[in-house]
Amino acid sequence: MSLAVDNLRVYYRTLRGDVRALDGATFTVRDGEIMGVAGESGCGKTTLGKSLIRLDGRMRVAEGTVTLDGVELPIADDRAMDTYRFRHVSIVPQYAMSALNPIRRIGRMISELEDEVLERYPIELSGGMKQRVVMVLSTLMNPSLLIADELTSALDVSTQKAVAEMLVEFRDRGFVKSTIVITHDLSILYQVADTILVMYAGKLVEKGSAAEITEDPRHPYTKLLIASLPEVGVRFEERRLTGIAGRPPSLLRPPTGCRFRARCPLATEECAEEPPFVEIAPGRYAACWKAAA
Repeated sequence: MSLAVDNLRVYYRTLRGDVRALDGATFTVRDGEIMGVAGESGCGKTTLGKSLIRLDGRMRVAEGTVTLDGVELPIADDRAMDTYRFRHVSIVPQYAMSALNPIRRIGRMISELEDEVLERYPIELSGGMKQRVVMVLSTLMNPSLLIADELTSALDVSTQKAVAEMLVEFRDRGFVKSTIVITHDLSILYQVADTILVMYAGKLVEKGSAAEITEDPRHPYTKLLIASLPEVGVRFEERRLTGIAGRPPSLLRPPTGCRFRARCPLATEECAEEPPFVEIAPGRYAACWKAAA
């Protein structure tokens, strides 16, 4: 087992109180596994990624542990994480195309690209090339865990495919042991991920294989998320896309019970009690009283 996260709670300090951005996450990622994390904006997926490498000083780890290759990471201590950051756990940050120093040649930062590229400045590279440079930089020290946050955003479809294939190649060639891919684009996860973890309002709601999540979702939120995606070959007149009514709750004062119940078409009085995130079938996990039905 490469990564084990147990009851992780990460809050952001504000003048109005703590924002419970990640509230009780428990999951594992095996050696060689690519796990995708999906959900609406603000669901906590980026917070989850950043908390594993301690990349935001505003974070407060309220509870929980993170163990990588049998060693507990000191995620509550920024200075102590320097020993592990980028060596054992690394990240391709969101907006990676803006992460390069504009006044240094690529060759000063990385020597494993084509000679032609090494002599250029970042401004001379396309968006996809910048993204791939940052990906190479993030894996130079062969980290055990790589976190890729929205690595295909703002790229055209063909470049998205190349970047996604490069991510899989990193795993297959042993540059990294395991990978967490954070994105709102479920189609990308279906192509590259072995498993998909779905989040809503700071909570884990479902996890399963990529095929199971996309073809047989169990949680009502996952079902609605999948239903909101366009289907190739299906015309608008044949099946109109529907969004999810309502909006996510405030994470300053989150509601009791299931956090999705105000928007859930299947909600009952039972949902006033928070459902646990449990295994409902071999390899399938969900936090819903009706998921196993």
